[in-house]
Amino acid sequence: MSDTRWQVLVADDHAIIRDAFRKILADSPDFELAGEASNGHEALARVRERAWDLVVLDMSMPGGRSGLELVKLMRAEQPRLRILVFSMHPEEQYAVRAIRAGASGYLSKESDGDLLLPAMRKVASGGAYVSANVAELLATDTTPGGTELPHTRLSDREYGVFNRIVRGASLTEIAEELSLSIKTVSTHKSHILAKLSLGNQVDLVRYAIDHGLLDTARE
Repeated sequence: MSDTRWQVLVADDHAIIRDAFRKILADSPDFELAGEASNGHEALARVRERAWDLVVLDMSMPGGRSGLELVKLMRAEQPRLRILVFSMHPEEQYAVRAIRAGASGYLSKESDGDLLLPAMRKVASGGAYVSANVAELLATDTTPGGTELPHTRLSDREYGVFNRIVRGASLTEIAEELSLSIKTVSTHKSHILAKLSLGNQVDLVRYAIDHGLLDTARE
């Protein structure tokens, strides 16, 4: 049976999530959980080891790379790789960026549990899985108001730094998490402030709140 099932790699730093996937897929006629990774380095190494039918990828894992970077690197290793991003981040924050980076689907961890397997099947079979709201944003390439918001002009790396700053991480913590120098993180912060036309970190937090980019959950 395993020869005909889609081979799945689950990459998530939370053991409880990986355990949940083991239980969900144990009796699945469609999927076999053939590998796991708990950080970005492991995830990329697993992709380099063999071919996968589907990677279910957390957006925020330790290992020095953002989820968006991992998507790009994985697709560079396996151009036809199907990736479903499974994230605590609201889709307004990362979904469009993830799809543009090369993911085939995006599902929030707060979504109805009944959506998980259909999303996996859709992506593994060659389709794309996003919500109607994200599909509209992708189709129009604009915000709901029809204008480009300043934060959409941030690079993927800048957006990752921005996301950590507004959640209270210090520059030192961000540097350690992303394997960057403090000077580099500080430079990113300066570029972020300039692109958003803001003056300081308090302004960044206020901007994130005003635009629905900051929630209480953290991956």
